[in-house]
Order: sequence, then C-alpha cells, then structure tokens
Amino acid sequence: MNPDADELCDEILRRGELRIERIVSTGQASPDGFWYDQEAHEWVLLLRGRAGLEIEGREGILELRPGDHLDIPARVRHRVAWTAADEPTVWLAVHYPG
Repeated sequence: MNPDADELCDEILRRGELRIERIVSTGQASPDGFWYDQEAHEWVLLLRGRAGLEIEGREGILELRPGDHLDIPARVRHRVAWTAADEPTVWLAVHYPG
C-alpha cells in the first residue's frame, strides 16, 4: 500500500445537498493537526479494511472494521488517525444536510 498516494474518491450520487461517495484508502491518514469540520452530517460505513477515527470530545481512537458504521453530526470535528497499510480500506460516505 502507498500512504503517500492520494485516496480514490468517486462520487456515486448527488441529489441536492445529498452526496454519496465511495472512498478507497491505502494507508492514508489525516495530516497532523488537520480536523474535518463539515457543515453537513456524514454517515460512513466501512466496507473493507480497517480504520481508526478520532472524534473531538471522545477519548481514544475509534477502530472501524467491515460492517461498522458511524453517524457524524455536522460541525463535529473528526480526523482519520490511520487506515490499514496491508489492504485497501473501502468506505461508503453519505453526506446529508445539517
């Protein structure tokens, strides 16, 4: 896997403010000090691989495995601490109005 390569992000569907994406990570993580702070809610489902998320106000790293999902409310800061280095990590992300 190549953590220096860009993640692959394919928009599957967009209807107004609803957006569904398929994301493939190959060892990437959020840059040091970077936090997502989105105006929309985001529901994520991990389809393959493994990932660790940090969520502001929550202690520790939340580890996700295939089948795990999480709803992240709008304006809740979060970051990808790590994704699996030995296999692709495939996410389904649904962004919806906040």
